[in-house]
Amino acid sequence: MSNVFGKKFTFSTFGESHGKAIGCVVDGVPAGLKIDESYIQQELDRRKPGQNKFATARNEGDKVEVLSGVFEGFSTGTPIALIIFNENQKSKDYSNIKDIFRPGHADFTYFHKYGLRDYRGGGRSSARETAARVAAGAIAKLMLKELGVDVKSGIYSIAGIEAEDYDFSYVEQSEIYTLDKTKEDKQKEAILNAKNSHDSVGGVALVKVQNVPIGLGEPLYYKLDAILAEAMMGINGVKAIEIGEGFNSSNLNGSTNNDLIKEEGFLTNHSGGILGGISNGDDINLKVYFKPTPSIFIAQDTVDINNKEHNCALKGRHDPCIAVRGSVVAESMAALVIADMMLLGMSSRMENVKKVFS
Repeated sequence: MSNVFGKKFTFSTFGESHGKAIGCVVDGVPAGLKIDESYIQQELDRRKPGQNKFATARNEGDKVEVLSGVFEGFSTGTPIALIIFNENQKSKDYSNIKDIFRPGHADFTYFHKYGLRDYRGGGRSSARETAARVAAGAIAKLMLKELGVDVKSGIYSIAGIEAEDYDFSYVEQSEIYTLDKTKEDKQKEAILNAKNSHDSVGGVALVKVQNVPIGLGEPLYYKLDAILAEAMMGINGVKAIEIGEGFNSSNLNGSTNNDLIKEEGFLTNHSGGILGGISNGDDINLKVYFKPTPSIFIAQDTVDINNKEHNCALKGRHDPCIAVRGSVVAESMAALVIADMMLLGMSSRMENVKKVFS
């Protein structure tokens, strides 16, 4: 099982939903980066469960501890280990599905791949693991802040109710991180209606990266858009991603889709800030599509580990819309990709190498 992401700025995660703890090890962080632990905690607080009626009732504090790689507030250049202890597991909620597969979950595929599975909340396949990605992403964002790069996110759509205005300044005021306050009530209503019906809804997060330098990404096998897509598709529940004009670009003519260039820069941004797999200096815009939460409280047909048919009736505490907290995870993964690409990009020209070593 692969648990490492990145090439220069890398991270690996560990732990399970109902284990003792989850955490990550971030490697490749340049020495001398100021590590603001309160900022890392703030990022985790944005993702943590149990904050309102639009999220799961699982009440985890998500208090992060730095175990290594930091001395007197600065990175030492050695691996930074972060740990978050689980506090509010209710493993007995899963005893009735010990031997049956939950529809829409990874239970079936994990069992057939590995021959066993942790049925307590999905174990390693649980979205609980994404807290560790947010912790790692916070360190990446600290580095990007020093380089003037800004990464942010918000909810574009819930249950097909789409934002018409993108106000990132409003996101942190919203309980569901919506970008359009005029759509918030309808989006909230859709979530609560699904929750009250023991069902769930899907949603779309918008991630924006600003002040990106030109030249990030490789022309062929490590393209910036390809790695961003890999990072987003690796998040629990994500089923699609758009970059720039995305799906709609297939409906356009080249004369419409091409971003014309003047002395002041690109006149449009259909490309989403990436051309030929390499950043062009414009904003990187990503839409990340989350499926409805598969953990719902409507009885559904399934089979057990012996392929005998059963009726699956779930217990537990689950998000009625994973896109909301998932938007924070998508933002974190984007930051990790950009941080990695910036370190990789330093060696693309001999003049850059000479600046460091001459």
